[in-house]
Amino acid sequence: MNQSYQKNLQYYKFSLYGFFKNLRFFESFLMLFFLEKGLTYVEIGILYSIRSVTIVLTEIPSGAIADALGRRRTLMLAFLVYLGSFFTFYFSNSFALMATAMLLFALADAFRSGVHKAMIFHYLQRKGWASQKTDYYGHTRAWSQRGSALSSLVAGIIVFYSGSFRIIFLASVLPYLLDMLLIASYPKYLDGTIKNFELSGVKQKFKQVEQGFVLSFKQPHFLRALINTSIYTGYFKAVKDFVQPVIKMFALSVPAFAYLNHDKKTALIVGLFYFVIYLLTAWMSRRSDDFKNIFNNYQSPMNLTLLTGFGTGVLIGIVFLTGWYALAIVGFVFIMMVENLRKPIGVSMIAELSHDDAMATVLSLTSQVKSVFAAIIAPLIGLAADKYGPATGIATVSLLLLMLFPLIKLTSGRAQ
Repeated sequence: MNQSYQKNLQYYKFSLYGFFKNLRFFESFLMLFFLEKGLTYVEIGILYSIRSVTIVLTEIPSGAIADALGRRRTLMLAFLVYLGSFFTFYFSNSFALMATAMLLFALADAFRSGVHKAMIFHYLQRKGWASQKTDYYGHTRAWSQRGSALSSLVAGIIVFYSGSFRIIFLASVLPYLLDMLLIASYPKYLDGTIKNFELSGVKQKFKQVEQGFVLSFKQPHFLRALINTSIYTGYFKAVKDFVQPVIKMFALSVPAFAYLNHDKKTALIVGLFYFVIYLLTAWMSRRSDDFKNIFNNYQSPMNLTLLTGFGTGVLIGIVFLTGWYALAIVGFVFIMMVENLRKPIGVSMIAELSHDDAMATVLSLTSQVKSVFAAIIAPLIGLAADKYGPATGIATVSLLLLMLFPLIKLTSGRAQ
């Protein structure tokens, strides 16, 4: 497909934003960090639920605030809260402190999610490039995945030489400071209509956003599209970190790097794994628009990826029980690649169904629904994982979701 948009300075700013944002050096080792602190899988599931529930409670107001008070300021505030979360994780030595850190992280996520996507789509509409939104967003998202790839490699090196998981939370501070400076350099018109914090303006914008949201939600196929888009990402968010103990089992079972102790061997293999997988998912994100164009609508690719992703989760449990850890890891890779293939398509579909005045709010709603699913799925996996292992827990939940597929598949309608 020929591109009509230009890869100008703002294109690279949008791309760098995602690159810096995903330099979360702790992400590839977060579950191993929790396990090292002595938490059970159920307790870890509760932490993920705390994050998800917090997002559910704050995300819609945060999207409205972003539309009303200025998107750049909202994003910069979010990054300040992220920094508070990183420092709390670094000093945490109890479940309560970890829960506090997770709460702060969730608040930051709530104020960030949906806002930057709305800025991108606003920019594309202003430039007359709205028809290219899937390709444009897919390309900028690919830079996010490259950031994740580099993050994993650097994190592996840090853990390898320091022998500590907690130091990687401090390492994440610098790229987030850089992202704050980058956001400050965005054009002022990306703030939206209102650029001040006057209470009367806030109330008026809330009313406008509410009206736009109601108009969007009343469209016949919006609710089903919202669930179809959100449930897989919620599943992905709950599942993705459970690959870490599986990789650790694999790392300790292979003869390679036998001269290293268990912690260094795990750090090396986990870092390399995520480096490779995020390069693959970056490539997959860039191919999202090509994949969509194979079909005549949004529904077919969204249904196909949903079905194959859940099916892969079931297969992970089966191959894991046979002792084929490597094949189970390949299954996780596929689940992650599916998420990055379908997300730009889903975001574009929701944006197309949304009323323009409430785009940030509706995109935040999408993320909120994802968080609801993640809040439900994570503890369920944790319960099964404590009893039967992480892979079996994922397979059980995947099978349940697979059985729900007839109820959440998309049918022909507005989003073509």
